[in-house]
Amino acid sequence: MTLHEAIEQYIVWRRAHGAKFTTAANLLRQFLGYADGDAACGAVTLAQVVAFLAGKGPLTRHRENKYYALAGFWRHAISRGHASCSPLPDNEPKSPVRTPPYIYSRDELRRLLDPANVEISRRGAVQLDAATFRTLLLLLYGAGLRFSEGTGLTLADVDLAEDVLTIRATKFYKSRLIPIGPQLATVLASYMPLRRRRGLVQGETSFLLANRDGTRLASSTVQEAFDALRRIAGVHGAAGGRQIPRLHDLRHSFAVHSLTAWYRQGADVQRLLPVLSSYLGHSDLEGTKVYLSMTPELLRQAALRFARYADGGENA
Repeated sequence: MTLHEAIEQYIVWRRAHGAKFTTAANLLRQFLGYADGDAACGAVTLAQVVAFLAGKGPLTRHRENKYYALAGFWRHAISRGHASCSPLPDNEPKSPVRTPPYIYSRDELRRLLDPANVEISRRGAVQLDAATFRTLLLLLYGAGLRFSEGTGLTLADVDLAEDVLTIRATKFYKSRLIPIGPQLATVLASYMPLRRRRGLVQGETSFLLANRDGTRLASSTVQEAFDALRRIAGVHGAAGGRQIPRLHDLRHSFAVHSLTAWYRQGADVQRLLPVLSSYLGHSDLEGTKVYLSMTPELLRQAALRFARYADGGENA
């Protein structure tokens, strides 16, 4: 089997197992510009791989993505007998430690979601009104949604009779049902008549949250609005400005606050982790377990749980 055929077979295999596999597929196809696609996998040389990776310094995110795309492909190729060994360098520099997500405090969330602050941040806005912006923020935090999931919701995806949201085929091509709490359900129920009064399209396929002209919210517009809101609310992040709180950190905060609440309630967190993983739309538990060590408060609650267990007060 040629290198080109093996790469295409691998892309099909990954997608058949539920991965969108867009970025890695593009990188693997780009690699064909550095190696002969009509030759066998075993004919690829170290020099060709190094030329594709292009660089001798610390890993950048892009270089890291290229390396892992090739590593995954060669594991597959070797397991299928298309190659006997990997041509990847064994001295690839370690990637830098990534900055952890910013976890908002309860007070910071209160200021960010304060209707007065949101209103000031949207004063004079052309497309994104304050009510729509605040509802989006509440969805991202209250349901732990990704930005694309929140802005992609249609009216048909919101079932307020059952208090359930339908998240359709986003990351990993998976759809899921998201039960929402009574507070978020009340927010959405209050937003619906406001949406109608503003003349937005009411068809089932219409976006729940939309610009004043009915179009889907753009990430650039919302990010600009969020930056303005952070300034007004006085949410600046770590000292020196090295860790700027992001919109996506609302989702991370939802996960950490959920775990912290479970510890406080004495719930079986290990049993509930798969539930949180499914709720967040993670492909496996590894993406969810990272939240277990994110904040001092979460670690404190875990330590208190262990202390009670060590004293014979409860099961682990």
